This record gives sequence, C-alpha cells and structure tokens, in this order.
Amino acid sequence: MKRRVGTAASLGMLDIVWNLRYLLPSLLVSTALMGCSHTAAPVSAETRQVTSQQQRQTEDARQQMELIPPPSKTRYLAVKSLSNWENPYVTVQGGMLTLHVMLADANTSGLGEGGLLRPVGARRQDLNIRVGDLPTALNAVPQNAWPYGRVVAVEEAHNIPKTARVQVRRNMESAMQMLNDLGVVVYEWNEGGVGLR
Repeated sequence: MKRRVGTAASLGMLDIVWNLRYLLPSLLVSTALMGCSHTAAPVSAETRQVTSQQQRQTEDARQQMELIPPPSKTRYLAVKSLSNWENPYVTVQGGMLTLHVMLADANTSGLGEGGLLRPVGARRQDLNIRVGDLPTALNAVPQNAWPYGRVVAVEEAHNIPKTARVQVRRNMESAMQMLNDLGVVVYEWNEGGVGLR
C-alpha cells in the first residue's frame, strides 16, 4: 500500500494508526480474558452456616410431614369449592400468607354435625404468617386435620392491587417451592378452576 506524504505530524499519526491495526485485536482478546478470569467472592462461613441451618430445618420439617399419609387424589379432586376444602390451604398475599386450617371434629357421632351446636366455622382457624414460616406452621397442624393426606391447596388473594401483583406472584412461587421441598402435593386453586402442580 502506498502512503501519501504529508506533514511530519500527520505522518506520525498515520504510523500510530497503521501499527494499531495489529495491536487492537490482541488488546481486545487480553482484556476479555482478564474479565473472564475474575473469581467470585468467597462465601463467608456465616453464610454457609445459615444455609446449612436452613437445609437442616427443611429436612426436619420434611420428616415430620412424612408422618402424614400420601394424598388421596379421589378425595381432594372431588372438592369444587374452598369452603368445602378440609385440608389446610394457603392464601398468598403481598406481605404474608394466610394458612387456613379446618380442625377435625372432636365428636365422632353424626348427631348435630354442622348444626347450631357443632358449627363448622368454629373449627376453622386462619393464621397470618410470614412466607418463610410456612414449614413450621404446617408442622404445627395436627395430623387429624389432613383428611385428604399430604396435599395443600394454594390460592392467590382476590382483588390484588396492581402494585402488589409481582410480590404476590413471587410469594406464590416461594410457597409452592417450600411445599414441594417438604414433599407436599400443591393443588393450585384458581378462581376459574383448579390445577394440580
């Protein structure tokens, strides 16, 4: 290639640019390699301890949940309304979960069941809990309050403001993941119908 002759300053600049065409690719490659060689920050001992403690708590909660028999699909699939649902169920909200528990009737006779002296609503308990406390709260539910076996219905709260929908969805996913980690079948309840998850 033939170079034009010009002033000394422009000639020096051309030599620099001409030499950079060989240097530039090697600079880019070395810069990329240096960026890839950065290692992640070491995990602190405190973080490892918290993680191992959470894993132990989850494993303990899972072992306790295994005392409840496996779910009876024929029983819980027949339920068409949450007002008739007898197992625990969870309503997911933006800042918390509501755990609904129907305690078993202490009176085993059918006499007066659901009547004025034995109302069903008196056995229903609603507990507002943090998302992270779900395993502990479920382990506190008596075994006789699980007539369908190890299955929990999960629903999103109704009339959620637009600003809280993302948080509610995150809480929903967290709750379902916790239930799956505990070995509990999640029965996702939607307003338009239900679905097994």
